Amino acid sequence: MTQPELLDHSPDLSLTGERIDALLTASATGGLVARERAEELVRLVTDLYGAGLERVMEILYEAGVLDDDLLRALADDELVSGLLLVHDLHPYGIEQRVEDALESVRPYLGSHGGDVELLEVTDEGAVRLRLLGSCDGCPSSSVTLKLAVEGAIEAAAPEVVAIEVEAATSDAGDAAPLISVDSLMTRVHGDAVAGGAWHPLPELAALSAGEVGSAEAAGLSLLVCRIGSDLFAFVDSCARCESSLTGATLARRLGGAAGDALLTCPSCAVHYDVRKAGACIDVPELHLTPLPVLTEAGAVSVAVPAEVA
Repeated sequence: MTQPELLDHSPDLSLTGERIDALLTASATGGLVARERAEELVRLVTDLYGAGLERVMEILYEAGVLDDDLLRALADDELVSGLLLVHDLHPYGIEQRVEDALESVRPYLGSHGGDVELLEVTDEGAVRLRLLGSCDGCPSSSVTLKLAVEGAIEAAAPEVVAIEVEAATSDAGDAAPLISVDSLMTRVHGDAVAGGAWHPLPELAALSAGEVGSAEAAGLSLLVCRIGSDLFAFVDSCARCESSLTGATLARRLGGAAGDALLTCPSCAVHYDVRKAGACIDVPELHLTPLPVLTEAGAVSVAVPAEVA
Protein backbone atom coordinates (compact mmCIF):
# COMPACT_ATOMS: atom_id res chain seq x y z
CA MET A 1 0.00 0.00 0.00
CA THR A 2 1.34 3.40 -0.98
CA GLN A 3 2.09 5.56 2.03
CA PRO A 4 1.62 9.32 1.65
CA GLU A 5 4.26 11.79 2.69
CA LEU A 6 3.26 14.05 5.58
CA LEU A 7 2.45 17.59 4.55
CA ASP A 8 5.18 20.04 5.42
CA HIS A 9 4.59 23.50 6.86
CA SER A 10 6.23 25.43 4.02
CA PRO A 11 4.22 28.28 2.44
CA ASP A 12 1.70 27.34 -0.24
CA LEU A 13 3.60 28.46 -3.32
CA SER A 14 0.40 28.38 -5.37
CA LEU A 15 -0.70 31.44 -3.40
CA THR A 16 2.52 33.38 -3.91
CA GLY A 17 1.20 35.20 -6.98
CA GLU A 18 -1.91 36.29 -5.09
CA ARG A 19 0.26 37.56 -2.24
CA ILE A 20 2.44 39.56 -4.64
CA ASP A 21 -0.67 41.14 -6.17
CA ALA A 22 -1.97 42.01 -2.71
CA LEU A 23 1.32 43.65 -1.74
CA LEU A 24 1.41 45.65 -4.97
CA THR A 25 -2.13 46.83 -4.34
CA ALA A 26 -1.23 47.78 -0.78
CA SER A 27 1.77 49.74 -2.04
CA ALA A 28 -0.63 51.99 -3.96
CA THR A 29 -1.71 53.53 -0.65
CA GLY A 30 1.65 55.30 -0.71
CA GLY A 31 0.77 56.96 -3.99
CA LEU A 32 1.36 56.34 -7.68
CA VAL A 33 5.14 56.63 -7.41
CA ALA A 34 5.27 54.00 -4.66
CA ARG A 35 3.14 51.65 -6.77
CA GLU A 36 5.32 52.13 -9.85
CA ARG A 37 8.49 51.50 -7.85
CA ALA A 38 7.04 48.32 -6.36
CA GLU A 39 6.07 47.04 -9.81
CA GLU A 40 9.50 47.88 -11.20
CA LEU A 41 11.12 46.00 -8.30
CA VAL A 42 9.06 42.91 -9.07
CA ARG A 43 9.96 43.12 -12.78
CA LEU A 44 13.67 43.51 -12.07
CA VAL A 45 13.74 40.58 -9.64
CA THR A 46 11.76 38.42 -12.09
CA ASP A 47 14.09 39.30 -14.97
CA LEU A 48 17.14 38.60 -12.79
CA TYR A 49 15.97 35.14 -11.78
CA GLY A 50 14.81 34.45 -15.33
CA ALA A 51 18.26 35.25 -16.71
CA GLY A 52 19.84 33.07 -14.04
CA LEU A 53 17.51 30.17 -14.83
CA GLU A 54 18.27 30.49 -18.54
CA ARG A 55 22.01 30.45 -17.79
CA VAL A 56 21.60 27.31 -15.66
CA MET A 57 19.93 25.59 -18.63
CA GLU A 58 22.76 26.71 -20.92
CA ILE A 59 25.41 25.38 -18.52
CA LEU A 60 23.66 22.02 -18.25
CA TYR A 61 23.41 21.84 -22.04
CA GLU A 62 27.07 22.78 -22.57
CA ALA A 63 28.07 20.15 -20.01
CA GLY A 64 26.20 17.52 -22.00
CA VAL A 65 23.89 16.53 -19.14
CA LEU A 66 20.69 18.17 -20.36
CA ASP A 67 19.25 14.97 -21.80
CA ASP A 68 15.64 13.89 -22.25
CA ASP A 69 15.45 12.32 -18.79
CA LEU A 70 16.61 15.51 -17.07
CA LEU A 71 14.27 17.65 -19.16
CA ARG A 72 11.37 15.40 -18.20
CA ALA A 73 12.31 15.59 -14.51
CA LEU A 74 12.42 19.39 -14.66
CA ALA A 75 9.11 19.57 -16.53
CA ASP A 76 7.42 17.20 -14.07
CA ASP A 77 8.33 19.35 -11.07
CA GLU A 78 5.43 21.77 -10.53
CA LEU A 79 7.53 24.64 -9.16
CA VAL A 80 10.34 24.35 -11.74
CA SER A 81 7.85 23.86 -14.56
CA GLY A 82 6.00 27.01 -13.54
CA LEU A 83 9.21 29.05 -13.54
CA LEU A 84 10.19 27.66 -16.95
CA LEU A 85 6.79 28.67 -18.32
CA VAL A 86 7.04 32.20 -16.92
CA HIS A 87 10.38 32.74 -18.62
CA ASP A 88 9.47 30.94 -21.87
CA LEU A 89 12.03 28.20 -21.21
CA HIS A 90 9.74 25.18 -20.92
CA PRO A 91 11.09 22.27 -23.01
CA TYR A 92 7.64 21.07 -24.09
CA GLY A 93 5.05 22.88 -26.16
CA ILE A 94 1.49 23.47 -25.05
CA GLU A 95 0.08 20.54 -27.06
CA GLN A 96 2.52 18.07 -25.50
CA ARG A 97 1.77 19.37 -22.00
CA VAL A 98 -1.99 19.11 -22.57
CA GLU A 99 -1.62 15.56 -23.88
CA ASP A 100 0.50 14.64 -20.84
CA ALA A 101 -2.18 16.13 -18.58
CA LEU A 102 -4.89 14.05 -20.24
CA GLU A 103 -2.74 10.94 -19.92
CA SER A 104 -2.53 11.52 -16.16
CA VAL A 105 -6.34 11.43 -15.77
CA ARG A 106 -7.05 8.59 -18.20
CA PRO A 107 -6.83 5.90 -15.47
CA TYR A 108 -9.70 7.62 -13.64
CA LEU A 109 -11.78 8.07 -16.79
CA GLY A 110 -11.10 4.44 -17.65
CA SER A 111 -12.52 3.35 -14.29
CA HIS A 112 -15.83 4.79 -15.58
CA GLY A 113 -15.46 3.17 -18.99
CA GLY A 114 -14.61 6.48 -20.61
CA ASP A 115 -11.76 8.34 -22.24
CA VAL A 116 -10.91 11.76 -23.62
CA GLU A 117 -9.39 12.68 -26.98
CA LEU A 118 -7.41 15.83 -27.73
CA LEU A 119 -8.72 17.26 -31.01
CA GLU A 120 -6.54 20.36 -31.25
CA VAL A 121 -5.01 23.32 -29.49
CA THR A 122 -5.95 26.43 -31.44
CA ASP A 123 -3.60 29.32 -32.19
CA GLU A 124 -5.63 31.39 -29.72
CA GLY A 125 -4.85 28.94 -26.90
CA ALA A 126 -8.18 27.09 -26.72
CA VAL A 127 -8.14 23.34 -26.11
CA ARG A 128 -10.73 21.23 -27.98
CA LEU A 129 -11.56 17.82 -26.52
CA ARG A 130 -13.93 14.95 -27.19
CA LEU A 131 -15.34 12.79 -24.38
CA LEU A 132 -15.54 9.11 -25.32
CA GLY A 133 -17.16 5.99 -23.94
CA SER A 134 -19.63 6.03 -21.08
CA CYS A 135 -18.40 9.48 -19.97
CA ASP A 136 -20.32 10.88 -22.94
CA GLY A 137 -23.92 11.50 -21.88
CA CYS A 138 -23.31 10.33 -18.31
CA PRO A 139 -25.01 12.55 -15.68
CA SER A 140 -21.64 13.01 -14.01
CA SER A 141 -19.81 13.97 -17.23
CA SER A 142 -19.65 17.62 -16.18
CA VAL A 143 -18.28 16.62 -12.78
CA THR A 144 -15.64 14.42 -14.37
CA LEU A 145 -14.58 17.23 -16.70
CA LYS A 146 -14.48 19.89 -14.00
CA LEU A 147 -12.66 17.89 -11.33
CA ALA A 148 -10.29 15.79 -13.42
CA VAL A 149 -9.71 16.89 -17.00
CA GLU A 150 -9.97 20.66 -16.58
CA GLY A 151 -7.85 20.71 -13.42
CA ALA A 152 -5.09 18.64 -15.01
CA ILE A 153 -4.95 20.89 -18.10
CA GLU A 154 -4.91 24.11 -16.08
CA ALA A 155 -2.03 22.82 -13.97
CA ALA A 156 0.04 21.68 -16.96
CA ALA A 157 -0.77 24.58 -19.31
CA PRO A 158 -1.87 27.70 -17.40
CA GLU A 159 -1.77 29.74 -20.62
CA VAL A 160 -4.83 27.87 -21.96
CA VAL A 161 -7.64 30.42 -22.40
CA ALA A 162 -10.57 28.04 -22.87
CA ILE A 163 -11.46 24.35 -22.83
CA GLU A 164 -14.08 23.26 -25.34
CA VAL A 165 -15.73 19.85 -25.29
CA GLU A 166 -17.24 17.98 -28.19
CA ALA A 167 -19.51 15.17 -27.08
CA ALA A 168 -19.16 11.99 -29.15
CA THR A 169 -22.26 10.98 -31.14
CA SER A 170 -23.51 7.68 -32.52
CA ASP A 171 -23.03 9.11 -36.03
CA ALA A 172 -19.34 9.88 -36.38
CA GLY A 173 -20.09 12.17 -39.31
CA ASP A 174 -22.48 14.32 -37.27
CA ALA A 175 -20.22 16.55 -35.19
CA ALA A 176 -21.74 17.93 -32.02
CA PRO A 177 -21.37 21.62 -31.20
CA LEU A 178 -18.49 22.76 -29.05
CA ILE A 179 -19.25 23.65 -25.45
CA SER A 180 -17.10 25.90 -23.32
CA VAL A 181 -16.34 24.83 -19.76
CA ASP A 182 -18.40 27.72 -18.36
CA SER A 183 -21.35 26.77 -20.54
CA LEU A 184 -21.01 23.14 -19.55
CA MET A 185 -21.16 24.04 -15.86
CA THR A 186 -24.11 26.33 -16.56
CA ARG A 187 -26.03 23.28 -17.75
CA VAL A 188 -25.89 21.84 -14.25
CA HIS A 189 -26.36 25.19 -12.52
CA GLY A 190 -29.96 26.10 -11.82
CA ASP A 191 -32.99 24.67 -10.10
CA ALA A 192 -32.25 21.10 -11.17
CA VAL A 193 -29.04 19.12 -11.43
CA ALA A 194 -29.64 15.69 -12.95
CA GLY A 195 -32.92 15.70 -11.05
CA GLY A 196 -31.36 17.25 -7.94
CA ALA A 197 -30.46 20.79 -6.94
CA TRP A 198 -27.75 23.20 -5.84
CA HIS A 199 -27.49 23.73 -2.08
CA PRO A 200 -25.76 26.81 -0.60
CA LEU A 201 -23.21 25.96 2.08
CA PRO A 202 -21.79 29.34 3.17
CA GLU A 203 -19.77 27.78 5.99
CA LEU A 204 -17.45 26.15 3.45
CA ALA A 205 -16.06 29.52 2.37
CA ALA A 206 -14.16 29.68 5.67
CA LEU A 207 -12.44 26.32 5.10
CA SER A 208 -8.66 26.85 5.18
CA ALA A 209 -6.17 25.40 2.68
CA GLY A 210 -5.29 21.83 3.67
CA GLU A 211 -8.35 21.54 5.91
CA VAL A 212 -10.94 18.76 5.76
CA GLY A 213 -14.49 19.45 6.94
CA SER A 214 -17.99 18.01 6.99
CA ALA A 215 -21.29 19.38 5.73
CA GLU A 216 -24.82 18.25 4.95
CA ALA A 217 -26.96 18.95 1.89
CA ALA A 218 -30.34 17.45 1.04
CA GLY A 219 -29.95 15.08 3.99
CA LEU A 220 -26.69 13.79 2.53
CA SER A 221 -23.46 13.83 4.56
CA LEU A 222 -20.56 15.37 2.66
CA LEU A 223 -16.80 15.49 3.10
CA VAL A 224 -15.27 18.74 1.87
CA CYS A 225 -11.62 19.75 1.61
CA ARG A 226 -9.67 22.68 0.26
CA ILE A 227 -6.38 22.45 -1.67
CA GLY A 228 -4.96 25.90 -2.22
CA SER A 229 -7.91 27.93 -3.46
CA ASP A 230 -9.84 24.92 -4.79
CA LEU A 231 -12.75 23.28 -2.94
CA PHE A 232 -13.65 19.60 -3.45
CA ALA A 233 -16.74 17.79 -2.17
CA PHE A 234 -17.47 14.06 -1.95
CA VAL A 235 -20.24 11.90 -0.53
CA ASP A 236 -19.11 11.00 2.98
CA SER A 237 -18.59 7.29 2.44
CA CYS A 238 -15.41 5.30 1.88
CA ALA A 239 -15.66 3.29 -1.35
CA ARG A 240 -13.84 0.37 0.27
CA CYS A 241 -15.19 -0.01 3.82
CA GLU A 242 -18.31 2.20 3.38
CA SER A 243 -17.62 3.94 6.68
CA SER A 244 -17.71 7.70 7.24
CA LEU A 245 -14.66 9.67 6.20
CA THR A 246 -14.98 12.02 9.17
CA GLY A 247 -11.50 12.42 10.58
CA ALA A 248 -9.84 11.80 7.20
CA THR A 249 -6.52 13.55 6.69
CA LEU A 250 -4.93 15.25 3.68
CA ALA A 251 -1.34 14.45 2.72
CA ARG A 252 0.88 14.95 -0.30
CA ARG A 253 1.43 11.89 -2.45
CA LEU A 254 4.89 10.40 -1.90
CA GLY A 255 7.13 11.98 -4.51
CA GLY A 256 4.25 14.08 -5.80
CA ALA A 257 4.30 17.74 -6.69
CA ALA A 258 3.00 20.51 -4.47
CA GLY A 259 -0.78 20.52 -4.69
CA ASP A 260 -1.06 16.75 -5.10
CA ALA A 261 -3.25 15.63 -2.22
CA LEU A 262 -4.46 12.28 -0.97
CA LEU A 263 -7.33 11.66 1.43
CA THR A 264 -6.76 8.80 3.84
CA CYS A 265 -9.77 6.91 5.18
CA PRO A 266 -9.57 6.88 9.01
CA SER A 267 -11.08 3.38 9.15
CA CYS A 268 -9.33 1.29 6.47
CA ALA A 269 -6.42 3.64 5.58
CA VAL A 270 -6.92 3.52 1.80
CA HIS A 271 -5.94 6.64 -0.14
CA TYR A 272 -7.98 8.70 -2.59
CA ASP A 273 -6.61 11.23 -5.08
CA VAL A 274 -8.59 14.41 -4.46
CA ARG A 275 -7.75 16.17 -7.72
CA LYS A 276 -8.60 13.09 -9.78
CA ALA A 277 -12.21 13.06 -8.58
CA GLY A 278 -11.51 10.70 -5.68
CA ALA A 279 -9.83 7.86 -7.59
CA CYS A 280 -8.55 5.22 -5.17
CA ILE A 281 -4.76 4.83 -5.21
CA ASP A 282 -4.69 1.39 -3.59
CA VAL A 283 -7.66 -0.26 -5.35
CA PRO A 284 -7.89 1.30 -8.85
CA GLU A 285 -11.44 0.12 -9.51
CA LEU A 286 -12.75 2.09 -6.52
CA HIS A 287 -13.41 5.82 -6.25
CA LEU A 288 -15.29 8.30 -4.09
CA THR A 289 -18.46 9.99 -5.34
CA PRO A 290 -17.54 13.59 -6.27
CA LEU A 291 -20.05 16.43 -6.27
CA PRO A 292 -19.83 19.71 -8.22
CA VAL A 293 -18.80 22.75 -6.20
CA LEU A 294 -19.57 26.26 -7.41
CA THR A 295 -18.17 29.46 -5.89
CA GLU A 296 -19.77 32.74 -6.96
CA ALA A 297 -18.97 36.06 -5.28
CA GLY A 298 -17.59 34.18 -2.29
CA ALA A 299 -20.73 32.05 -1.86
CA VAL A 300 -20.24 28.28 -2.05
CA SER A 301 -22.87 25.83 -3.33
CA VAL A 302 -22.76 22.07 -3.79
CA ALA A 303 -24.87 20.18 -6.33
CA VAL A 304 -26.53 16.97 -5.17
CA PRO A 305 -28.02 14.93 -8.05
CA ALA A 306 -31.25 13.12 -7.16
CA GLU A 307 -29.76 9.68 -7.76
CA VAL A 308 -26.99 10.43 -5.25
CA ALA A 309 -29.32 11.85 -2.61
